[in-house]
Amino acid sequence: MAHPSPPVIGILGGSGLYQIDGLQDVSWRKVSSPFGEPSDELCFGTLDGTRVVFLPRHGRGHRIAPSDINFRANIDALKRSGVTDLLSLSAVGSLREDLPPGSFVVVDQFIDRTFAREKSFFGTGCVAHVSMARPVCTRLGDAVMSAGQGLDIPMKRGGTYLVMEGPQFSSLAESQLYRSWGCSVIGMTNMPEAKLSREAEICYATVAMVTDFDCWHPGHDAVTVDQVISVLMANAGKARGLVRNVVPLLGKHQGPCAHGCQTALDHALITAPEVRDPQVLERLDAVGGRVLKRQGT
Repeated sequence: MAHPSPPVIGILGGSGLYQIDGLQDVSWRKVSSPFGEPSDELCFGTLDGTRVVFLPRHGRGHRIAPSDINFRANIDALKRSGVTDLLSLSAVGSLREDLPPGSFVVVDQFIDRTFAREKSFFGTGCVAHVSMARPVCTRLGDAVMSAGQGLDIPMKRGGTYLVMEGPQFSSLAESQLYRSWGCSVIGMTNMPEAKLSREAEICYATVAMVTDFDCWHPGHDAVTVDQVISVLMANAGKARGLVRNVVPLLGKHQGPCAHGCQTALDHALITAPEVRDPQVLERLDAVGGRVLKRQGT
């Protein structure tokens, strides 16, 4: 299915990333969602003629803890704002020696260890099961890697992001366990974000920005908070340059996503149309509207 209009690029900013360089025609606007309040107002603008919608995941000033983020409202609001492609930028810890602080990882897999979050738009009244075998959009990942060329950013393509509940960091035993699983980085925010993006039929990719080694590393105890914050802010500056380069690349895309992100719900709804709850369907108007209209519900 081709987009009826050019792509709209969504940016979810993590720790330290609260603005986008070069954004024009900027306006911050509240977008209401039937799933509650998003983390903040959404920032609308254009970058080299491409429409951009930016949302600070923790709210401006980092006022919302990871477990308290209303992930459903965030993704629903972005969908209602026309977002077709969503780039998530997140601060993470490294679980690998070859991914030191300052590294950027374009991850391709997740392990979800969160337990205190609403993880689906669907449920009793309208049940759906989407595939998460390939949780990120390869097309977006390709664009990110191309955009990083020429920038002073050590970038790696591929890796598994372990998403923990938080807000505390890992114990040493947990950190060693996650390393034994082959995980690359660890953070607190990309689940259920990736799952909800898939349900909303939004192309999604993550750039995980390493601020420190997790506690498995022998030198971890020598790292100070000031050092971590220094790396975080340096990463945020590099992330702005990466976003500045990638948005025009994504804006050139035409037609449907070859990886099926935009048709994820085609065979996902399992509840028979005649028994679907009208109240549930009403709040699915943005997320599932394409499929629900086609099915006459």
